Amino acid sequence: MIKINIQPEDFDVTSEIKSLRCRAIGAIATFSGIVRENSDSKSLISLTLEHYPGMSEKALDKIARQAMQEWPIESVRIIHRIGRLTPEDNIVFVGCASAHRHAAFDGCRFIMDFLKTDAPFWKAEETKQGTAWVSQRETDTSAKQGWLSGKK
Repeated sequence: MIKINIQPEDFDVTSEIKSLRCRAIGAIATFSGIVRENSDSKSLISLTLEHYPGMSEKALDKIARQAMQEWPIESVRIIHRIGRLTPEDNIVFVGCASAHRHAAFDGCRFIMDFLKTDAPFWKAEETKQGTAWVSQRETDTSAKQGWLSGKK
């Protein structure tokens, strides 16, 4: 089962973890991303996220299906927020449920690493110095390349 939401509303991490539980599940691995207060030593006021409706969901679904083909994952839950967010707001949730912990951990890491590079989301940071679009980070590209080269 794959469930994906792209939404402006906040989410409850505990409720999302509970939604992944069932009798066949022995492990749930999650990642919860939070807006950081500082970015590049500037004082972050807000982070605004935009996406391409339809295309974003399709990209996330493809990433989740790739993870489920690679590992024995029973279910995947992805939530990505859009709109204006401020420091300490939830921004993303990824949960993978499996019979065993290694599949859940690896699937969760894989999904996050590919989400950061392959999902069409755009971020604008508002600081005291002004607003600027955020470019993709080299660390995100390197993380994806690690999966593709088999080094993960």
